[in-house]
Amino acid sequence: MSPAFVSWTAFFAMGGYAFYVWLAVAVTLLSLAGLIVHTLWQRRLLLAGIRRQQARARRMGRGGAATRPVAGPNGGHGDMPGNIAREDAK
Repeated sequence: MSPAFVSWTAFFAMGGYAFYVWLAVAVTLLSLAGLIVHTLWQRRLLLAGIRRQQARARRMGRGGAATRPVAGPNGGHGDMPGNIAREDAK
């Protein structure tokens, strides 16, 4: 088995297509990094919203157990959006 490139310089030159190859690699890596940052940011916002909602429920006198997950339309996935029932609706 022979190597595809004879030197590191040839590897980085990519047979004359270095600009296009490394630009594609950079765009891909930047896109993935952006997705990771956005996911972490959304997670932080979601958790902050949950904490705010729980704090409001405690202030309203429900003791923090204001909601409970119920079986959803997909066979018991209570963690799906919109599948929350009020404790006082039992």
